[in-house]
Amino acid sequence: MCGLSGEIRFDGEEADIGAVGRMTETMHERGPDGSGLWSLGPVALGHRRLKIIDLSDKAAQPMVDGELGLAAVFNGCLYNYRELRQELRGAGYRFYSTSDTEVLVKAFHRWGASCVERFKGMFAFAVAERDTGRLTLGRDRLGIKPMYLTRNGDRLRFASTLPALLAGGGLDTGIDRVALHHYMTFHSLVPGERTILSGVRKLPAATVRTIEADGTSTDLRYWDPDYTRSALSEHAGLSAAQWREAVRESLRAAVRRRMVADVPVGVLLSGGLDSSLIVALLAEEGQEGLATFSIGFESAGGERGDEFAYSDLVARRFGTDHHRIRIPDGRLLSGLEQTVLAMSEPMVSHDCVAFHLLSQEVAQHVKVVQSGQGADEVFAGYDWFPPLAGVPREQAAPTYLKEFADRPHQALADIVTPEHLLERDASGDYIREHLARPGADTALDAVLRLETTAMLVDDPVKRVDNMTMAHGLEARTPFLDHELVELAAACPAELKLAGGGKGVLKDAAREILPAEVVDRPKGYFPVPAIRHLDGPFLEHVRDALTSPAARSRGLFKQSYVDRLLADPDRDRTTTGVNSLWQIGLLELWLQAHDV
Repeated sequence: MCGLSGEIRFDGEEADIGAVGRMTETMHERGPDGSGLWSLGPVALGHRRLKIIDLSDKAAQPMVDGELGLAAVFNGCLYNYRELRQELRGAGYRFYSTSDTEVLVKAFHRWGASCVERFKGMFAFAVAERDTGRLTLGRDRLGIKPMYLTRNGDRLRFASTLPALLAGGGLDTGIDRVALHHYMTFHSLVPGERTILSGVRKLPAATVRTIEADGTSTDLRYWDPDYTRSALSEHAGLSAAQWREAVRESLRAAVRRRMVADVPVGVLLSGGLDSSLIVALLAEEGQEGLATFSIGFESAGGERGDEFAYSDLVARRFGTDHHRIRIPDGRLLSGLEQTVLAMSEPMVSHDCVAFHLLSQEVAQHVKVVQSGQGADEVFAGYDWFPPLAGVPREQAAPTYLKEFADRPHQALADIVTPEHLLERDASGDYIREHLARPGADTALDAVLRLETTAMLVDDPVKRVDNMTMAHGLEARTPFLDHELVELAAACPAELKLAGGGKGVLKDAAREILPAEVVDRPKGYFPVPAIRHLDGPFLEHVRDALTSPAARSRGLFKQSYVDRLLADPDRDRTTTGVNSLWQIGLLELWLQAHDV
């Protein structure tokens, strides 16, 4: 896991290696173990390295293969790199390292853009071709590894983080009104290619973009599960017991696959079903002395700040080397400020602060962890999924929006100032267009496809990447293994919705986890002090929203801001997000990054 950056110019000038250097150094925390720059004419690449596989300098990046005429930077991990290396050796390729980066370079030379179809892992990469001047950018199927872009007529720049592009300079930092509409509708999530800044875009997940020397480009979308069930499918006719076994074995393979590393691998153990299941499967695989980590905070607003009872239970059951990390409120405010700085885009989930502080502690013990994010989106664990059961396919969009959207489109007229307000319902249109695509047998199938291929890319996937990598910690998410996701997509909806959600996953866990964990109420990383804004946290938000910068920007109507500040804990969105925190976090992020 690392940070990458680069530039390609289309005006005949040489790439700005100084700008690429600034972008690269901005990502020092993502790759504290080394750095490198490379340029040739109109193309420059930069890289910050976190040593996980092949700890030698032979695996340093940018990796240049003079024989093949390729230079590459890569962020992520190819879990099947050993198998691919063996196949490529059989085709005559010679290897000089034991890194997965070199496997990527050779695989690209052998199979071109379609090499991604052979990769099992999480990745974002850039490959420059010496002889054609072509640059290829790629991103993994679930968008686990980020890739931000900014382009003008003369050049394209790219980086693993949005702040890195800001460090390069020369981009439009105006507010994207469509993205603001999404932010205020989807609890800060901005799906698709947009970001909150007009001049920055994202390479979509499951996409390879080929950019020619003249600036023209083509996209290959190489993965798109259809969420249908065919009588000819290999899974047709499976009983509930067979589905349970299939899910457990697929997850077992995903967890095993993510142990590939030349350094120890731990687990973030919340005590919930998902992370506990990872620990149980690793124990069954014979892992001994597995390092596990849990975090807790002080209680606030009548809400408990930890779930140690459950994580302790799992740790004792499987004999892990367990670390309880309790964060006093005194560390939380400074932790919040650092969390906002670590965000590539503003994210309202209070989990961000928990992940950031947890990662800071965990990184002192291990460089790699497995984490349970993605299970709720893949196996229908959220409370907005059950209302879709039995709903006609054509009613998927209004049903989903009623349960998921923070507020209806017309309500934004009382919140957003006229110069930043959209007349059309951009967020509703996005959902309706996605759900109307062919495939997906039922309304629930269509929404699960949306959640898995679009929404989770920006939350929780982005949240996990940003918060862990801020401390040079690589997080691996077995529930986002693409083969497991494909299996879950084919699983009958009623099996996923059973038991209040994630039914088939709960059934798969019953033979190996205590019932107290399987049947417990849904949990999370609780941070009560942020969910219930008060004291110094409230003052921090108040200062941001009443600052000269906020007044000059003028995103929100002053009457709305004043009403929320007068009663900070009253107004919440459909999904429970504190409305004051939602608008305050956006201003905090913009000001933290000098936008």
